[in-house]
Amino acid sequence: MLDKILFLFSLIFFTGVHHSSIAQQQKKTKVFLLAGQSNMDGRGDSSKLSEAEMKFLADASQKIHFIYKGTVGEGNAILYNGPLDFTNPWNFVKQKFRLEKCFGPELFFGVELVKNHPEHDYLFIKRSQGGTSLYGAWNPNWSVEKASFFNEQNKPKLYKDFIDLVDTELAKLQPNSYEIIGVLWVQGETDSNTSNGFTAADTYQENLENLINSVRNHYNIPDLPFLILGVGSKKVQNAMAQVSNKLTNVSFIERSQDVNKTNYTPIYTHKWKGKAVGHYNYEGMKKIGQLFYKNFSDNYLQSIHQ
Repeated sequence: MLDKILFLFSLIFFTGVHHSSIAQQQKKTKVFLLAGQSNMDGRGDSSKLSEAEMKFLADASQKIHFIYKGTVGEGNAILYNGPLDFTNPWNFVKQKFRLEKCFGPELFFGVELVKNHPEHDYLFIKRSQGGTSLYGAWNPNWSVEKASFFNEQNKPKLYKDFIDLVDTELAKLQPNSYEIIGVLWVQGETDSNTSNGFTAADTYQENLENLINSVRNHYNIPDLPFLILGVGSKKVQNAMAQVSNKLTNVSFIERSQDVNKTNYTPIYTHKWKGKAVGHYNYEGMKKIGQLFYKNFSDNYLQSIHQ
């Protein structure tokens, strides 16, 4: 009788361990794609992180691999491939923003992600380029005429460059070892510039829908979550909100300039060569990362648990 009990116990234990092992083997790396212009590049000052935040980042870096191709400056693009971390910008950015290393939305998005869901491994792939438009450089239907509207005809064809970067990195992985579960988009400031006319701002909704549908079609994920940060003019942000209302699984994330609001995203206050430098400072970029996480957590959490 005792032998039978021991046998059954061993069988149950082995079966549980076996199923647990299979479940662990079947867990897929969760992939997030990030794209946009300079505020996606990020100008958050890394030296401002607290000791506690640095510990959270150390934890996140154990679970998140970060691939980044950033703004071309001083002849070369910013490139990074490694654990989630700060990035080393070119000298002009260091001088202009008074920092040594910086970060974008990925940092605190990743910190919150791992803090709340440490059971997974993650891959972030980011392509960003400062001072670029959706009408021109980021347009899936790129043309010389459209690129010339903001004098971008000699800049990279960013939609193609973005897709090529993602495809190249994913091709290095086993086909069934990962799944793309979200896209983070921070862009709209350049299209808000109406000095050459209103064409880019007026067509932002159409172009954003085209971008979203093109990414979804390319990866054959019709309901891929797309999270959009509200930046740029009122007209451009209204276009973002219209896209969010029209397409499924598209979120428009509003910010506030009111210091008393929970979605307050402050910018740098100093000047460079007599002009305000703009861009989100440490607190602003930290809040943007957290807003991205909150929106994803509130609306698309099932993607993490699948």
